[in-house]
Amino acid sequence: MIRLTIGQVARRADVGVETVRFYERQGLVPEPPRSASGYRQYPEETIVRLHFIQRAKELGFSLREVEVLISLRFESSACASDVKNRAEEKVRDIDDRIRDLQRMRQSLSQLVAACTGRGSTAECSILGALEGTQP
Repeated sequence: MIRLTIGQVARRADVGVETVRFYERQGLVPEPPRSASGYRQYPEETIVRLHFIQRAKELGFSLREVEVLISLRFESSACASDVKNRAEEKVRDIDDRIRDLQRMRQSLSQLVAACTGRGSTAECSILGALEGTQP
């Protein structure tokens, strides 16, 4: 079995060494055995795990959600429907966030449109709206 240093794993997974250590502390990456001199010796599977974590994060999963997905991956009693349910839940969450962002954008756009951009900050309609002193 090939064993890799933390630097080799980080380079091959395209993450920083501190990221590997962080995921290890969070329990997302198993703590590897150490050499006689105390160096961590990671198996190649660690790179696959790091890619999994990074891709899941890119899709919007939090680290806690990634932890659940990892457990589903390695739990013999889990089935694909468990994973699909989690993914569908994440899609609903993303849709909710998109709606919230669209509402924020619309409100902010209205404030920007109403602002003349002239005068002092004391007369700024955007700041006044944030303070609640202007509509």
